[in-house]
Amino acid sequence: MTNSIKVLAAGSLRRAWAPLCEAFQEHTGSKVVTEFGPAGLLRERIEQGEKVDLFASANTAHPLALQQHGKALEVEAFCGNSLCVTARKGPELDKLSWLNVLLDPRFRLATSTPQSDPSGDYAWQMFELIERRHPGAGEALRNKALRLVGGEKSVKVPEGKLAAEWLICSGQADVFIGYTSYAALLRENDALEVFNIPADYNVRASYALATCTEKSKPLAEFILSETGQQILQNAGFCGKHSVMQE
Repeated sequence: MTNSIKVLAAGSLRRAWAPLCEAFQEHTGSKVVTEFGPAGLLRERIEQGEKVDLFASANTAHPLALQQHGKALEVEAFCGNSLCVTARKGPELDKLSWLNVLLDPRFRLATSTPQSDPSGDYAWQMFELIERRHPGAGEALRNKALRLVGGEKSVKVPEGKLAAEWLICSGQADVFIGYTSYAALLRENDALEVFNIPADYNVRASYALATCTEKSKPLAEFILSETGQQILQNAGFCGKHSVMQE
């Protein structure tokens, strides 16, 4: 394993990562060993001294913090994401907008955990946007949101399950705010309704790579290549050019 490239990657990249690494290995012969988790917690592990070659984060802040502390050589945005709302399907959703679904007191709203997981940070940023347009509404959402996944003490989402699907179908929540990259898969479940969030309310997630060793640079370059970008787009992410234009 000494010749393999060790990666810590945001959990939301899991679906895209296997085909990325398979294509990279086929192209270069180099093996990639990856561990997934909430990006904030992964960043803490690197700061505390864990040796890693590449860190793939669901935001730019964590990689830039590592670079500032001398634990990353380079940082570069490599793909983007956004937010959507998933709810338990039922007649009570009829004629409700995505925002009414979030605010409805009948529904238990869940998010990921801010600071530990960028998904939670993005949800809280969206609450701020909502508060500006609808005073009191964003504050109400902050107060009602259950931070059920992505935290240091959160119960782990079972292997192969999507957080929104697992939380809603297991009865822990009625509504979840998560990444749009999962929307197509979530819509395959007849028990779920997925709502798009309008662009003027949505938060764009910019994912970034922190190359921590020289050994990881070929992998970073492959991810940024046309082939790597196509694999990411096939998994529901937007490409690096979309992120750079925002």
